[in-house]
Amino acid sequence: MAKAIEQPVPGITVGHGLLARRNGQAEPVDKIVHDGDTINIAADGNFGVRMLGVDAPEVSFELPQSPDFPDFPGGFVKIEHPAWTTFLADPFAKGLPELSLRTALRGNLTARLGPRAATNHAAHAAPATKALKEMIAADIAEQGLTDATFKFRLAFGYEILDRYGRLLCYVNRDQRDRPRPDPYNERLLAAGHVIPYFIWPNVDPFVRQEGRVADAVPSPGTARAIGEAGALGRAREAVRQARGSGLGLWDHADPLAILPFELRFLAQRRAPDRYVLDLSDDARELLHPQSYFRVPNPEDRLFVNAEHAPLFHEKGWSVPPL
Repeated sequence: MAKAIEQPVPGITVGHGLLARRNGQAEPVDKIVHDGDTINIAADGNFGVRMLGVDAPEVSFELPQSPDFPDFPGGFVKIEHPAWTTFLADPFAKGLPELSLRTALRGNLTARLGPRAATNHAAHAAPATKALKEMIAADIAEQGLTDATFKFRLAFGYEILDRYGRLLCYVNRDQRDRPRPDPYNERLLAAGHVIPYFIWPNVDPFVRQEGRVADAVPSPGTARAIGEAGALGRAREAVRQARGSGLGLWDHADPLAILPFELRFLAQRRAPDRYVLDLSDDARELLHPQSYFRVPNPEDRLFVNAEHAPLFHEKGWSVPPL
């Protein structure tokens, strides 16, 4: 499927555009050139959208390659494949590419890994995928629209694109009149189908970030207040209720064992690199990226990209070295 924005090689993001369209037809060049530095274009291909604030169990992902594991297929592999069972039973097995993790994090992960980890992950991924499809289909039907006439409403945070060229958004059905339903991001959290994955400064699309991103850095010791405000506060409360009720991933009998981002960094052989601000505490420090598990509840973790950590240090936060 053609993409309007993609990463042909890691670290390089490119887009593909056409002459702007009017009633489905290409506009002439003299219409699409506004001035000497502005062109009106249409996307050539489809946009990938990564929903902000949430992390769903992976349906498929790339397995690491190693000559000692010839049975591991290349490319994206469905999580129910036997190779994933082997890998998640012991992702630190001899012969796999090196992954340098601190002893405490490795121990925390090992306690949740094992021969059932892949089956558990796949079992939770299927309902999450089904739920999102059903939410969109229900919105189409409720609005009396068709697949051809239905539109999405995208609300952006501070960052517009992720490292894979996908749009970073809060996604809802397009609806002019109010009240609108909650975005799909929040609906999925409330139903327990996804794990919260809050990354600063993309925590509330409805609060405009004025000036430089540095101006949006919170003051040390204010984490509790940050976590209780606006869309972030509502999302965290929805997660607490879902967990208390044992919904979806929080099933009391068989909760999700390995978080989606944990599965990804294990498979990519890349240690976590986002600092963590504990929203349940008024401490004045960011936790090291490999200490995220010390904040027990995922909705209390506010991740901070390594490139933004110096801004927190300048504001007075204690930031440990990577």
